[in-house]
Amino acid sequence: MTTLASRVVEDLRQSLVDGRLVPGDKLPSESALERQYSVSRTVVREALSRLQTAGLVETYRGKGTFVLTRPSGQPFAVEPGEIRSHQDRLDLVDFRVGVETEIAALAARRHTTVELGAIQRAQAAFGAAGQSPRAAIEADFAFHRSIAVASHNRFYLDLVVSLGASMITMPQTRLVPDNPESAATHFNVVDHEHLAVFNAVRAGDSQAASAAMRTHLANSRLRLTFTPGQA
Repeated sequence: MTTLASRVVEDLRQSLVDGRLVPGDKLPSESALERQYSVSRTVVREALSRLQTAGLVETYRGKGTFVLTRPSGQPFAVEPGEIRSHQDRLDLVDFRVGVETEIAALAARRHTTVELGAIQRAQAAFGAAGQSPRAAIEADFAFHRSIAVASHNRFYLDLVVSLGASMITMPQTRLVPDNPESAATHFNVVDHEHLAVFNAVRAGDSQAASAAMRTHLANSRLRLTFTPGQA
């Protein structure tokens, strides 16, 4: 099934690269994709899930799946497996400061209503993650990825997607069950930092969005310096 899903993903992705599908286009229905690729509904859903994880499409219940952005043909990638040491993680946050502050600024200027909704849902999902480290990491990455989508720059998006959820680091206090007070403090601080970024993007204030993202990542670096902090 994985091989079949990969074939569907690659074909649809190539349609985006070639311009046969453009942002705003609605993808064929699941049943139409089943017939087109001669695969099962399960394979189609896995393929669409992968495209959504990559920030290329968004599925709306009862409406269908729509193209969000066009990927680059040859994305630049930072291999997560190469991030091994604590210093590597510090260096990665420094790298993200340079990249994501501009992503946030572009998102403030260029976002659509649909893209803003995706950012808001990711921010809300993080706020609802509570004491689930896995859910928090997934929602945290979705938040940063959705801002990259809203930047309307496929190279930035490809870079963020290439990093994947490994760019999010979880504070040790969130992973140690006997320290709930410190865990909640870390979580609430990050949640408020995310909210500040979202509010600035929603307001269309590129300078404020850039500053809020820089503050968030600078604080992430401090948390990572003194404890294995959440970025």
